[in-house]
Amino acid sequence: MKIGIIGSGEVGCRLGSGCIDLGHHVMIGTRNPEKKEIQSWLQEATNKDKAFVGTFAEASAFGDLIIIATLWSGTENAIDLAIPTNFKDKIVVDTTNPLDFTDNSSPRLSIGFDKSAGEIIQSILSDSFVVKAFNIIGNPHMIRPDFPCGPPTMFICGNSQDAKNKVIEILTKPFGWETIDLGGIDQSRLLEPLAMIWINYYIKSGSGNHAFKLLKK
Repeated sequence: MKIGIIGSGEVGCRLGSGCIDLGHHVMIGTRNPEKKEIQSWLQEATNKDKAFVGTFAEASAFGDLIIIATLWSGTENAIDLAIPTNFKDKIVVDTTNPLDFTDNSSPRLSIGFDKSAGEIIQSILSDSFVVKAFNIIGNPHMIRPDFPCGPPTMFICGNSQDAKNKVIEILTKPFGWETIDLGGIDQSRLLEPLAMIWINYYIKSGSGNHAFKLLKK
């Protein structure tokens, strides 16, 4: 599969590397293809024939599936630069959390209750199939998470069942997650606050080695 990633930060690069390791062709879209971090990602790719870097528009056109991995403050602009028509009829995996960093003590959600980042992205990309995923875990554990109690739980949501089924297939088999579908994209209103539990515990403990697990009887 060809995967386009919008965003060249730690999340985008980690998902890009993981997807290449699983045999996919990946193009990371960035505002600055020459920046040191993205050039290092290219050089360190396990299969350089499958790793590409381009503009946001090139990455969105390249991908059969597109991952949005931007800071929330730059997400709408990144989508605009990526050209929304390039997303038409494609599955779009939204990893974002709408974090506000104006208070230096800790981040907080900038939107919530009756709105979410997932819903905003779906409204912008109305001809695409947005699936919220990966927003409740730190990037080192996004691919093949290894915890003593077994696979952690990835909660996802989205309006298209077919799109969610495809994402579940990817998450559950090659990526190594237990995956639970919460329903429509409006359930991002729950997943984004859930991410704040992960983030606050990260700040308190100084470690990102934790994940959520739904226990069933």
